[in-house]
This record gives sequence, C-alpha cells and structure tokens, in this order.
Amino acid sequence: MPNAISTKERILVTGGAGFIGSHIVDAFIAAGHHVAVADNLHTGHRENVNPAAVFYLQDICDVPSLRYVFAEEKPTIVCHQAALADVRASLRDPAGYAAVNVIGTLNVMETARDTDSARKILFASTGGAVYGDPAELPATEACPARPLDPYGASKLACEYYIDTYRHNFDMEYCVLRYANVYGPRQDPNGEAGVVAIFAGAMLDSANRGRQIVINGDGKQTRDFIYVEDVARANVLAMQRGSGIINVATGVPTDINAIFRELARLTGYTLPERHGPRKPGEVFATYLDGSRAARELGWTPAVTLSEGLARTVAYFRAQSA
Repeated sequence: MPNAISTKERILVTGGAGFIGSHIVDAFIAAGHHVAVADNLHTGHRENVNPAAVFYLQDICDVPSLRYVFAEEKPTIVCHQAALADVRASLRDPAGYAAVNVIGTLNVMETARDTDSARKILFASTGGAVYGDPAELPATEACPARPLDPYGASKLACEYYIDTYRHNFDMEYCVLRYANVYGPRQDPNGEAGVVAIFAGAMLDSANRGRQIVINGDGKQTRDFIYVEDVARANVLAMQRGSGIINVATGVPTDINAIFRELARLTGYTLPERHGPRKPGEVFATYLDGSRAARELGWTPAVTLSEGLARTVAYFRAQSA
C-alpha cells in the first residue's frame, strides 16, 4: 500500500450518513480533506451528509458498486463506519449481523487491497460490547475481549480480519474502540443509545405523559463519549496511531444519573420507573483512554454535562 502522506487526503467514509459517520465526515471536511460517503441509508439519513461531501447510495455488501466507488474516488484513507449496531437485534439475527458487519468489512478490505490507493484503514469498533463485562476497570486495550452478544462478536471478528491484512498485505490500520457514543443526530427510535432514547422520550412525554422505563435497577455504568470527540479522534488517527485504541473518557456514569440529568434539562417530571434487565446487557464498563492521549494526542474535550445539554438542545429543536 502507498506510504506517502499528503496534506489533503481523499477519504471514503462508509456509513457516512449515519449518526457517528456524519459527524466524522464534518470533521474531515473542516480539516480540509476531500470526502466521499458510501451509505445504503438503512439507518443513515441523506440530510445528515455534509453538502461538501460526494455521496454514493451504496451498500458494503454489494461488491460491484463498492468497486465502482473505490475506482471513482481512489481514497487514500478508508474510514469504515458502516455496520449494524443494535445489541438486542443482534441476538435475534446473529447471522444477519455477521453478513453485514463481517462479510461487509471483508468486502471493504478486499476492495481497498485490489484498488491499492488507500494507505490506511480506520475501523469503528466498540469498547462497549467487545470487552463484555471487563476483567479490569477501566478496561485497557490489553483487557481480554469477551463480547456477550453477536454485535460485539462481529466487531471483534472484524478486528482480527483487519490485522491479517496488515500481516499479509502491509495495510496500515487503526481500530478505534468507541465507548458509549451520544450526541446530536442519534436516532431515538432506531439503533440508539440510552441518551437519545431518554431525551427523545422526555421531550415527547411533555405532550403525551408517557412514562420512561429504566432497564434493571439503573446502576449499570457506561463510559459516555460525545460524538464530536469521537470524530476528532478519527481525524487524528489518519496520521497517528496504529493497532487498537480506546476512544473514551475513562469516567463511569450510571443510567440513573443520566436519567436525572436529562429530566432536569428537559423539564421531565414523572418519577423513575424500573423494568426488567435486558438480556445480553453488560452491567459495568468504562475504558482507559490513556493510549489515545499518548498515540493520537487526543483527550475528550466535551464534558458529560455540556454534551447532554447540547444533545437536548438538538432534540428540542428537532421536535419544535
């Protein structure tokens, strides 16, 4: 693969119309790069795509159209964000998750190898699901990977496959294991995290009086990372870092605390209500982000309180 580093990269973002992918596209464009987006709009939205990006309505499972995009764009960086990403849906359809996440990733890797333009692959993995119930907290990149659901297993399989491309074909890569990403553009009705689900429902409930149910006792802890911080990590990873790197705050926050802060921000007044814990759910996880600081020069810039306020402002504007 080519090793020359240019000041202006040609970047292909798969899944670039999605929640995280569209913010990454914005960050690449703001940094002055040429960006193309390939997305089948299964969960992404065309309106999320920055107008300065070239858009292809394309599926990573469709190899001929994937080859067409690579031939047209000749990307020097491939930022692979496209995936199915719902833990509970993966329990219902593990084969479907393997077909999209694993085979789709192999399609991207094979096309990148065949076209021979890309010097580096950036891959979106999941620290929230790959580590399972971590053997250590905070979980470092050396923590044993023990996913509890097919979604996490599919992402871990992709990591192993991508590493074989470096071993056999000298393809440079950086796997970014995201913590629990939240922020504007996350779909509260789709493959959403708890922040989007709660914020959307709380703003809805002002009109409908619909009570929100917290799964389990709400003491489950997560490492919540704002989406723009994740986007910035991808920009830095183009030129720095290799192997596996956590993108995280290193701070655990329980679901009850998220509920209460969002209730305060939205004016939601109904009491907490708890339901059964969901199958396949990790109880406690947060990640060590010190390697990202060392290798990428990255640390999170947006505090949880500021990020939640921005997220609520976004959903409030959307519902106006």
